[in-house]
Amino acid sequence: MKEPQIIVIGNGMVGYKFCEKLRSKTASFNVIVFGEEPRRAYDRVHLSEYFNGKTAEDLSLSTANWYQEQHITLYLNNPIVKIDREQQKVYTGNGLDYAYDILVFATGSGAFVPNIPGIEKEGVFVYRTIEDLDLISDYAKKAKTASVIGGGLLGLEAAKALIDLGIDKTSIIEFAPRLMPRQIDAAGSDMLKSKLADLGLQIHLNKNTSSIEGDGRITSLKFSDDTHLEADMLVISAGIKPRDELAKACGIEVGPRGGIVVNEKMQTNDPAVFAIGECALYDGMIYGLIAPGYEMAEVLAANLCAGDKTFTGFDMSTKLKLIGIDVASFGDNFITEPDCRTIIFENKHKGIYKRINISNDGQYLLGGILIGDATAYNLLLQTSNNKIVLPEDPEELILGSRGGSEPAGAGITGLPDSALICSCEGVSKGDICSAVTEDGCENVDDIKKRTKAGTGCGGCIPMVKDLMNYTLKSQGKYIKNVICEHFNYSRQELFDLIHIHELKSYDEVLNALGKNDGCEVCKPLVSSLLASLWNEMILKKGNDVAQDSNDRFLANIQKGGSYSVVPRVPGGEITPEKLIVIGEVAKKYNLYTKITGGQRIDLFGAHLNDLPIIWEELIAAGFESGHAYGKGLRTVKSCVGSTWCRFGLHDSVSFAIQIEERYRGIRAPHKFKSAVSGCIRECAEAQSKDFGIIATEKGWNLYVCGNGGSKPQHALLLATDLDSETCIKYIDRFLMFYIRTADPLTRTATWLNKMEGGIDYLRNVIVNDSLGMAEQWESEIEKLISSYKCEWKEAVENPAIRKRFSHFVNAPEEKDPSIEFVEMRGQKRTAEWKIV
Repeated sequence: MKEPQIIVIGNGMVGYKFCEKLRSKTASFNVIVFGEEPRRAYDRVHLSEYFNGKTAEDLSLSTANWYQEQHITLYLNNPIVKIDREQQKVYTGNGLDYAYDILVFATGSGAFVPNIPGIEKEGVFVYRTIEDLDLISDYAKKAKTASVIGGGLLGLEAAKALIDLGIDKTSIIEFAPRLMPRQIDAAGSDMLKSKLADLGLQIHLNKNTSSIEGDGRITSLKFSDDTHLEADMLVISAGIKPRDELAKACGIEVGPRGGIVVNEKMQTNDPAVFAIGECALYDGMIYGLIAPGYEMAEVLAANLCAGDKTFTGFDMSTKLKLIGIDVASFGDNFITEPDCRTIIFENKHKGIYKRINISNDGQYLLGGILIGDATAYNLLLQTSNNKIVLPEDPEELILGSRGGSEPAGAGITGLPDSALICSCEGVSKGDICSAVTEDGCENVDDIKKRTKAGTGCGGCIPMVKDLMNYTLKSQGKYIKNVICEHFNYSRQELFDLIHIHELKSYDEVLNALGKNDGCEVCKPLVSSLLASLWNEMILKKGNDVAQDSNDRFLANIQKGGSYSVVPRVPGGEITPEKLIVIGEVAKKYNLYTKITGGQRIDLFGAHLNDLPIIWEELIAAGFESGHAYGKGLRTVKSCVGSTWCRFGLHDSVSFAIQIEERYRGIRAPHKFKSAVSGCIRECAEAQSKDFGIIATEKGWNLYVCGNGGSKPQHALLLATDLDSETCIKYIDRFLMFYIRTADPLTRTATWLNKMEGGIDYLRNVIVNDSLGMAEQWESEIEKLISSYKCEWKEAVENPAIRKRFSHFVNAPEEKDPSIEFVEMRGQKRTAEWKIV
């Protein structure tokens, strides 16, 4: 008996997933797939990673021979152009024709291109396929300004792509009054807008583009309010439209605004024809996310194999990282009072906005929005979806217990086994736990292969990892805290291995100890380890591309795209001659100047190409880098001590200078600060620092693991009445123990809070040398101290490094024309972005 023949129109992510799910259930269908693109199905969700070094093959969802192994015939670059429903045949652009028993539309969607006069001009692109990205990449080489029409998910991804291509002056144009209008509220949009503006993006809301100006090639955009915006290129990312033209031509029912109408079985008005993914219109809705498309593929595959599954709609909750910023929404995110109670946390300093909506009886979580910090997203989503009763203080869901963070895995035990963890692949908590207990999976990669969880958008990976760890612990197994999927080691293990093998660059570490291409988690982490171990110039040996952005430019990037200059002023002591030089430099380069809380002088508003010449003048006057941009020692604050103060017991200024000059430039998992107070009156606020020193009649008291900031914590007393030499010895040990063992981006206070035994254990290690490591740590920190060099001195003296500090490669003297300043109290500040 001849096998029924299924023809799939479309070889995108959903079309591929349908084939995969069908073959996992049966081999009894003859399957033929037609794709109009020249390549196999690839990951469109992470399309922007193509600009970060990922190749088309890296993004591919299958190997080259997968279709052959699955006995599926694949035609690429050969679209279906006609369908004869009476004969049940399809005709291709290359002259082929095939009969079908079952026809599946997986044609997806195309970019919605608004009908704007001038849309056909050179320099106007859409953002949809790898071919589109190739065209954008080529054109961007000759563009200095760019705009994106669309402030939704795709628009922000397109803006990120343009920034990755080196177009710093990039604008986002959105017709609606807020960014991401389908996902976040007005307050969340304001927070997101502010964070994007800090990265140099111009955001224009409530803007209706009336025409694209230019003589054959785009030069500017004109808006309906008669304003203009200069642009050398334009990317259209204003939404999607379902690819339903073939269906419509052959008489399949489509919606009034597009989309192939389907029922809960994915069936059209023709019993032999089905539609899945972004081309399918179910209950009047087009689902523009990958997870609903995968669920449609599962429903259709199951029903073709005599199953009885239905599609009844889909949760549109999403978690994304857009240009490095967490954005998430879940459940009923727009419901407002009096239909619910709303709890909002907003931290404008850190760019964090969290909103949760709870039922009026306080029992259940209805939905919410997270901007800037979405670490709680997965647990919040599960709490909402599974109607888990809320704690007595529901604000702890976004603030953490008593203002702290919930431990990893908290709340997981309360989820039912049926809780859907991976919505893309329909994987439940029970499936993941079973993969660990019954199939022996002990790392995330194994769970991915076994269950497919996390292979779609990837947003569920943190919870998959927590579930795995929870299940392994319940079995009494040791949990290895690996840093990411590219390195099967903890930070501490990786530190030791890099040290043992004497690896000096990120590429060497990846080749020797890792796999694949690395990611935004491991690249800065490995760079931090290299800096902590070898104390070499961070912009050498190719490590520059793996650094955090501030390290990459040896300066903090400020709002509006300018940079800050922060010379070191040890102990806050500065000569009149050096003060005069700072004043002359600030005046010469028109910099905003401010004395900081750490007893230094910050100079703000420097242009990128001015940084080397500013530092050249400062270095000539005896200044050196203050490392305000680095994860290392910032300042050692001091009072005037016994030199001037009648209460001072010891010379706190001299000791502070000695401490600062000893530990300057040493890199750590997080920035750290210190202070020396000349008496218990504590004018230098030593007990609010990562390590603080207070004079006593007999010597110095040493305090450790304090910090200020949003969650201040007093330092704890480590040792009393120390002489200066012993105090320094204990600090050496303390810092090396911290550098070796702390998780990435963990401040000393948090490190101590997680340490079993707390301050008593730490004191035993540092003072009593209970681990027998004191001698080695003291030797290691001496090597770091002896290898110190001022990074900015090396940068200005090295032509190859100095060349990096040019805004325009072909015009190194020309400054960024997009940076504008306005007067404020006799100085300047960054101007707000505006259209001219």
